[in-house]
Amino acid sequence: MTHAPAFPAPVVLWSKPEEERAGKPLLVLLHGYGANEQDLLSLADLLPKEFAVASVRAPLVSDAGFTWFPLTASVEYSLEAVTDAAAYVEDWLDSVRPNHPSVTLLGFSMGMALATTLLRRRPADYAAVVGLSGFAVDHGGDPSFRDAELDGTVPMFWGRDQQDPVITPDKIEFTMGWVRKHVKLTKVLYTGMWHGINQQEIGHVSEFLTHGVLNK
Repeated sequence: MTHAPAFPAPVVLWSKPEEERAGKPLLVLLHGYGANEQDLLSLADLLPKEFAVASVRAPLVSDAGFTWFPLTASVEYSLEAVTDAAAYVEDWLDSVRPNHPSVTLLGFSMGMALATTLLRRRPADYAAVVGLSGFAVDHGGDPSFRDAELDGTVPMFWGRDQQDPVITPDKIEFTMGWVRKHVKLTKVLYTGMWHGINQQEIGHVSEFLTHGVLNK
């Protein structure tokens, strides 16, 4: 029998003080490899003010910061490591979800892999997903991934640069096949962004969140 690793207590940064969060839709930020919970929090100022924004630190220490799971190209990588990370975030989310009418996920790079994994494990739990310069993991038939329940109604924004040097073609190909079958996709390609986020993209994300979540 395998046991989930003993992760540290979640470290979460919020865009608003506790007394201002209740009743607001929740937007959860999931950073990329080697970053931390501070990496994406500045986006909160550029996104709709109606959201309470929470940025979560990944539980594993990596070379430069923190990671949700080992890099997919490494020998340490496993699907179990991905699902352990998802369960870690789910446990935290279950503790705060009652305070919010909806939960939306925004993940950058590896954070997008985690955001899509969370959606695939609990399809009814999320209002929308934003994926930036990232990918979805190949689940290899793992029954905890409930893709069959994703019927194309959950809105998802996927922004990327075709010249992104980090996300490999096989990951893009798998993700493309997955999004076409399972989500209501808004896909935007950017040039000169590489493996990053730019102002134009954040403007598009803000519009997506307004129309896909707030005005739904």
